[in-house]
Amino acid sequence: MDYLPGFLPAYSILLVAVLSPGPAVAMLLGVALSRGRASAVIASVGVATGAATLAALTLAGVGLVIQQAAWAITILRLIGAAYLAWLACGAFRKAIHPPRVTAADMPPLSAPRAFAAGYLMQITNPKAIVFWIAIASVGATQGAPAHVVALFLFGAFAISLTGHGAYALALSAPPVRTLYGRARRGIEATLGVLFTLFAIRLATARS
Repeated sequence: MDYLPGFLPAYSILLVAVLSPGPAVAMLLGVALSRGRASAVIASVGVATGAATLAALTLAGVGLVIQQAAWAITILRLIGAAYLAWLACGAFRKAIHPPRVTAADMPPLSAPRAFAAGYLMQITNPKAIVFWIAIASVGATQGAPAHVVALFLFGAFAISLTGHGAYALALSAPPVRTLYGRARRGIEATLGVLFTLFAIRLATARS
């Protein structure tokens, strides 16, 4: 209970980060529409695990090191931009040459692939890192014993999973997937544009 006052502002910042649509939500949209609910939910678990990983690294002081090392954040940005560009190419390819199947017939991604998609998206997302540096500045777990830190990390995982899982469930609803089946080219092209814009923004952002 002594650390609860610090938990609340930290979790409030995290909630804002989760509710702010960004690359992770765009990725979940593509997975949910093209591969179905199960794949999207597993991808959201990957995103949440990535959030917990960033949280652990930030609390361990890695976030501060990255913040001080311009070359590190530049490399991270370029990796994230490359991953987003790869997703954009995939979306544009589907828009130009859509498979001859409906969205409902598309096989789901394997669990490891779906999880990796979400995890890689989150840990290479500078936006998420910046939010976690802000969270670390609150000092929610400063001087806390290991079990309190573990509890904080579990709470961060739960908040991220709840938010991104809700996106996955909503975006994979039958009416949304039916719409996707009818307007796949336009939706995939839009996702491609979004991923491209995110990639350009990351690649050209100042450290």
